[in-house]
Amino acid sequence: MNKTTYEQLKETLYSEKLANGLHVFLLPKPEMAKTFGIFSTDYGSIDQSFVPLGDDALQTVPDGIAHFLEHKLFEKEDRDVFQDFTKQGASANAFTSFTKTAYLFSATNNIKENVKTLLNFVQDPYFSEQSVEKEKGIIGQEIEMYNDQPDWRSFFGTIQSLYESHPVQVDIAGTVDSIQKITKDDLYTCYNTFYHPSNMTFFLAGNFDAEELMELIIANQESKEFAPPQEIERSFPEEPDEVAEKQKVIEMPVSISKCMVGIKEKVDRRSNDDFLRSELLTEMLLDYYFSRSGEYYQELYEQDLIDNSFQFETNIERNFGFSIIGGNTSKPEQLAEKVKGMLLSLQENRLNEDEFMTMKRKKIGQFLRAMNSLEFVSNQFIHYHLLGIDLFKVLPAIEALTVEEANEFLKNWIKEDRISVCQVIPSKG
Repeated sequence: MNKTTYEQLKETLYSEKLANGLHVFLLPKPEMAKTFGIFSTDYGSIDQSFVPLGDDALQTVPDGIAHFLEHKLFEKEDRDVFQDFTKQGASANAFTSFTKTAYLFSATNNIKENVKTLLNFVQDPYFSEQSVEKEKGIIGQEIEMYNDQPDWRSFFGTIQSLYESHPVQVDIAGTVDSIQKITKDDLYTCYNTFYHPSNMTFFLAGNFDAEELMELIIANQESKEFAPPQEIERSFPEEPDEVAEKQKVIEMPVSISKCMVGIKEKVDRRSNDDFLRSELLTEMLLDYYFSRSGEYYQELYEQDLIDNSFQFETNIERNFGFSIIGGNTSKPEQLAEKVKGMLLSLQENRLNEDEFMTMKRKKIGQFLRAMNSLEFVSNQFIHYHLLGIDLFKVLPAIEALTVEEANEFLKNWIKEDRISVCQVIPSKG
């Protein structure tokens, strides 16, 4: 078992790559009452075209299948796994994102039993034709519910305006029509390909003995049989640099409009260090200009273009990236033009050393506060691990950033053909 101590953060991480390829990471935090575990696979909604395990031909599966599979894994022939966790005093959940599917629990006791339950249910799929058909109705209702939510429609509408071909533009749950095409065999094909231990990561943080837990996990995995690990071949369409459409307008029965400005981020793939640096600078610059203490936020607020719903977010992954800025507004056209103008003006902005140090100090403070959350540490560790980055080296990476790097990034960050607008406006008539 490998042991890595991070003196600056006062954290010790234990890790092991098991014989079957599973990466296991244990972060004991004896001062915590709670323990949080996450079992994640490098498989999300964008992984639609791939070569299945044991095959040699590319296959494209229906939209929404990763999310559908997440739902089905909790249902066994004789029970629902949520009940197992409840009996053991744990709270369980799962989520599917664009790039990963994760299963998790939190508990204050029965940690060993809950770890075994998490490992066992994810590694023991049961799909029947009858249960698959039943699930289509349940997920169909979920999709229709989200389609009625203005926030969700504006979020995905923005992504759809940014991307022309990349599957990130497809709703994570798929569509009511696409899930009707999912079969039991499709689920097993995706499961066998993407849920192999060599494509998965197990992370546990909280109050436990690392040696005991590692022994338990190793014994659990050695008791099971898996096919030999195999590199997964995935296929993604060519995606142009510019946005798919400059403006998208969605009419809905809403009382106030929403306006979101999207940036199609250029992903820096030269190295993991370059990737992390560009991600951090994107987050820091958006925060500096558009957070509630930022000068652009104040200007928008004083001009009555935004309210307290105004927000921004960044999502940068291996082969796509986007940032979204916006919220409710009574003047969607004016807000769109104003934010676009602000973004384009950043090419000419130059930060001084004091301004940049303010940005850095705020980012460091946000990071250190978040590190007190087991959920944040666990989810972010998985996120960065899949990108080949160590979460515990993010703080030194922030500290190493310079004002020269920030200004060089600013000069090349925003391009007009990489900006789009999505508006949700009240239905006419």
